[in-house]
Amino acid sequence: MTRPPFEVADIVRAAGKSFIDRNRSRLTGRHLKVLAAIERCRTAALGGHRDRCVRCGYETTSYSYNSCRNRHCGKCQTNARDQWLAARSRELLPVAYVHVVFTLPHQLSRLVYHNQRILYDLLFRASAATLLKIAADPKHLGAEIGFLSVLHTWGQTLEFHPHVHCVIPSGGLSPDHQEWLRPRYPFFLPVHALGAVFRGKFVAGLKRAWRKGALCLPGDLRPLAHEKLFRAFLRSLHLQKWVVYAKPPFGGPQHVLHYLARYTHRVAISNHRIVNFADGKVTFRWKDYAHGNQKRLMTLPAEEFLRRFLLHALPRGFVRIRSFGFLANRRRNTLLPLCRSLLNAPSPEMPPEADGKPALWRCPQCGGPMAVVERLSTQQLQWALSKSEAILDSS
Repeated sequence: MTRPPFEVADIVRAAGKSFIDRNRSRLTGRHLKVLAAIERCRTAALGGHRDRCVRCGYETTSYSYNSCRNRHCGKCQTNARDQWLAARSRELLPVAYVHVVFTLPHQLSRLVYHNQRILYDLLFRASAATLLKIAADPKHLGAEIGFLSVLHTWGQTLEFHPHVHCVIPSGGLSPDHQEWLRPRYPFFLPVHALGAVFRGKFVAGLKRAWRKGALCLPGDLRPLAHEKLFRAFLRSLHLQKWVVYAKPPFGGPQHVLHYLARYTHRVAISNHRIVNFADGKVTFRWKDYAHGNQKRLMTLPAEEFLRRFLLHALPRGFVRIRSFGFLANRRRNTLLPLCRSLLNAPSPEMPPEADGKPALWRCPQCGGPMAVVERLSTQQLQWALSKSEAILDSS
């Protein structure tokens, strides 16, 4: 893939300082850390390294800059995604897969933003409990399912829009674990039932958090500290329909990894969506789902672009990809082999690398895995670069 002409890092370097100066009271250390990491990523400020092929011995002649490895940096997600997908490839089953999306109503956006750790976690737990409950109901599937859930907090225009993507093998284990049950409907599970149960579970969890005094209620949310007003707020949530979207089942294992790659390690906006940055304004592509998925352009002042981008900085240490059901960490090693046995599926092949990890970079000559053979600190790299420039100038 060709390098994009503009990057989020360019915008941070050009407008980051003024943005921080004007919004310092609203920015947290987490926000500042994200901006600093993106600004320094793959520059001499982070040092560098040199690589050698473990198969043919080919060695790079120049130094590569280190990555920041911040999970909000679009340039640092490819390697993390490839390693994660390689591990998941050993967990795929030879069945069709289903994609279900649970979205919170816009009415909850401010409350969720000011209580991210608590309510993102509740979004995971409520959506997972909903799928497990409806799937276990004999009227629908009557089976124990397993699935991956991925949190996204953005819409196409970078506004705050928390939702969870769930990717589910189509079918599940019977209650006695003696057979693999396949869905009786083409749409896997009824979305109306999913929406009603999801709403009930999320609102119940919200009520528990309020009773414990765990919710942060600043500014215009402060009235919700009063029980009467909070109950009225909950009633308004029950009166509206909660959206659960289920896409048609898609292909088997060969397609799933490519499908997951589109959702797992994404950031709020990729560099390839940015089409221009000039005169303090950023123009980027977005898809208008409300009008037939038409591709449109949006132009924002650089500081507004950065404000929207930082809306999606996750709480420190928050896990945004989770597994449930028979794919849950504590059950996977026991139940996945059972699923394969019931489906008459062979055991997955191990990756070719001896350590079980995919190569982050392949040798341009023989395709073998490249390994780091020398690391340089910022000072060492700057000295090496200045020395190389001096040699070039003298020649």
